[in-house]
Amino acid sequence: MDHGRRKKLTYCTIGLIFLLSGVEYAVILPTIWRYLQTLEAPSYFLGLTLSAFSLSGLLSGPLFGHWSDRTRTTKKIILFANIFEIVGNFMYFIGFSKWVLLSSRLVAGIGTGAGSSIFGFLTRSTAPEDRSTVFAAVMVCRQVGLLIGPAFNIFLRLCDFHLGPFVVNTFTAPGLFMCLLWILLQFAVVFMYWDLPPLERGKETLKAEYTDVVNKQRTGEEGEEVEDEEEEEVKPLMRSQELVGSYGSVAAIDSHRNHTTATSDETLTQIPPSPEPSVSHESSNPFKNFSLSREFLREEVVVLLAAQFITLFNQTALETMVTPLTQKYFNYGELENSLMYCLCGVEVITGFLFVRWLSRRVAERVILAVGLSICNISCVWCLIFLANPLGGFPWQLAEFVIGVFLQVLGLPFVAVAQVSLFSKVTSEKTQGFSQGVRRSVGGLATILGPLWAGGLTDNMYIMMGVMMALLALLTMMLAFSYKRLVEPSQKEESESGDLS
Repeated sequence: MDHGRRKKLTYCTIGLIFLLSGVEYAVILPTIWRYLQTLEAPSYFLGLTLSAFSLSGLLSGPLFGHWSDRTRTTKKIILFANIFEIVGNFMYFIGFSKWVLLSSRLVAGIGTGAGSSIFGFLTRSTAPEDRSTVFAAVMVCRQVGLLIGPAFNIFLRLCDFHLGPFVVNTFTAPGLFMCLLWILLQFAVVFMYWDLPPLERGKETLKAEYTDVVNKQRTGEEGEEVEDEEEEEVKPLMRSQELVGSYGSVAAIDSHRNHTTATSDETLTQIPPSPEPSVSHESSNPFKNFSLSREFLREEVVVLLAAQFITLFNQTALETMVTPLTQKYFNYGELENSLMYCLCGVEVITGFLFVRWLSRRVAERVILAVGLSICNISCVWCLIFLANPLGGFPWQLAEFVIGVFLQVLGLPFVAVAQVSLFSKVTSEKTQGFSQGVRRSVGGLATILGPLWAGGLTDNMYIMMGVMMALLALLTMMLAFSYKRLVEPSQKEESESGDLS
């Protein structure tokens, strides 16, 4: 099978993984509260059960990412992680007590940690200019799963039969259904997924440029120009191979430049060995000389992690607040809320497709700024009109619809831009671990957001005020760090231009 066909099948399988993750969320969430009630669980058990899923994913993400960075493989990691999804959903199916149900979501959440390995794989196998497009497509798959998930409940709620000693009914059927889907996905991963090698273009160009430089040094031609050409042409490639200490480090670049000058005379009489062994040695130990502080305590990385946390915190808080709000002011039931979520899903998918198109034409930091501006407008609108709705029923409904529309509209812009930028400003060789850290920060936000909103449904001004303050803080961080939110090579060129 040719490489192009393998790549298409692999990407389709990744899309299926994220599609099923969305379906699982949409299938289980509507019935889990009544399921817990049948098991005589107290009300706080709903929060514990939902948080358990996020908590285990938060912890497993960096571990799976570290594993993929060390082995440079993702297929066996996905197969291993899916076992937790299968077991967790089967436990949800047999859940004869509230503790089994809680444990089932804890076990299933471990399987979501494979997402960090997948994002690391996508980073290594896509060109920087195509990354936003690929990430947007993956995120669309999950949103499609969220959209079609409720449709499965139409026939799952009709289940009423026995499967051996187990009862299949409205509440247990989602667990059995997802267990079967994850089992089928295992076969898809086995037969349709390949661990594609990283982009070879940079490596081949590096070898060609290196040979050209050596030949010029040996013949003595263009002595001074060789050093300049080597510095300008090899620097981005060397950076893509992670041969320097950290991204954006001027000191590391100067050190490499001095080393090149000092050894240029030696290469006149002796041809250095091929760079391939050193590259393979580095890839076998990607965490050599790795520093958490150097990698994550940089200005641009902190801004992007803050964007991940604050936007997800606000999103999950508003999602928690919406259902009680519609019940209080509009007397909405399950049908109306389901229709509302369906329309929101359509808007989100449309937004991701638009961002996918837009990312080919403008820089990610521009998309991030646009999305953050929309989120600020949405939060101000909600603070004014939703904390204390004005007017009669038509006006209140219009205020609510506009607030939800603006909130949903900004999400695709921020989500795609921050994950794509994060993959570019962090080390490529440890991308799986870095993506795990990013997803863990998001997991923490999805735990704290509902807890914050759930306790303040009767104090909307406090809840929305804190959310507005967090967005204002993120906006200031983005404004001060805007120039640094670019690829390392572009940032260095901009800085060198300023210095000159």
